[in-house]
Amino acid sequence: MDRLRNKVAIITGGTSGIGRACAIRFAAQGARVVISGRRRDLGETLARKLGTPAVFIAADVTAEGDVRSLIEQTLERFGQIDCVVSNAGSGSATGRLAVSATSDFDHDLALHVKAPFLAIRYASASMVARGQGCFIHMSSISAHRAGYNRFGYEVAKAALVQLTRCAAIELGEKGVRVNSISPGPTLTPIFGEAAAGDERHLRTIERAFNSVLPRIQAMPGMVHAEDIADAALFLASDEARYVNGHDLIVDGGISAGRPARVMQSDWLELRELLGSG
Repeated sequence: MDRLRNKVAIITGGTSGIGRACAIRFAAQGARVVISGRRRDLGETLARKLGTPAVFIAADVTAEGDVRSLIEQTLERFGQIDCVVSNAGSGSATGRLAVSATSDFDHDLALHVKAPFLAIRYASASMVARGQGCFIHMSSISAHRAGYNRFGYEVAKAALVQLTRCAAIELGEKGVRVNSISPGPTLTPIFGEAAAGDERHLRTIERAFNSVLPRIQAMPGMVHAEDIADAALFLASDEARYVNGHDLIVDGGISAGRPARVMQSDWLELRELLGSG
């Protein structure tokens, strides 16, 4: 229960979904948690639920001033930062390449690449001064496989994995680790307009994905936010003290290849077609 004892963690996009699950898991393991996001009501409610070690600080991570203020307020309150989970995100603003507005592509890059960069820019100095700390970036299997999302999201998430590597080799020399997590389709409200606690809507999302996933994912069922929180907990803990520059894929095997049953079905169909010729 003390894997993050005496550590201070900032979690952006912490009011729902994966960020919320991370806040709950980190607090349960002894961390003092700074929940950040734009929805003050949800953030303050979660902070009260977690108790006195948790606070909410409102921030729009695409605004440099907000990120700088988030870091400064955290240091003023707790005196240190041990982990920043850059989790804030959204669905892509882009559509098809030829018709997407430049501003839509800019939005995807600002939220999924520039925001984590800003977190590193403003939080790394305090970590380097202490010779310890870590950054965890929330990427996606869309960073590794095209065709699962809109192009702006996929390009941004791929860039985020490379940013992770670049930061890891620079900050690793100072004792600061930088890693990323690439979830597969994860049961969160990002797939709809549901509020964080709308369980009925989440079940609808899960049923819809469970009808599609067997064609692309070997393991049954969607990844849950708690699964990603467990991965983040490991990367934030001292158990991962030599894990640096790594992208941890949690996708039920999607990136490994086509499910065996799909492959076997396709081979049978191909044999029939070849035989009929």
